[in-house]
Amino acid sequence: MGEPGRRYKVILERRVEKALRRLPRDVLARVDRALLDLADDSRPAGCKNKGYENLYRLRVGDWRLIYAVEEDWLVMLAIEIAPCGEACREL
Repeated sequence: MGEPGRRYKVILERRVEKALRRLPRDVLARVDRALLDLADDSRPAGCKNKGYENLYRLRVGDWRLIYAVEEDWLVMLAIEIAPCGEACREL
């Protein structure tokens, strides 16, 4: 969990940006809210470590958001957004 008052800069990979453009509006609104919340708390309740030091996943409805956290720079990089069954196949 981040320190109070510290806000992460959220950077989206190009493929995440493309995936977001194709989402239905209701799903996009939930994912957008999750990304904004992650800027304040990079490790909220329900996020899971992906076996790497700074790689996490967060479930947003039927979708998973895969992201990396860089504490030294206060950066969070969104790597993948995909339906739950497909999200972790390439990692």
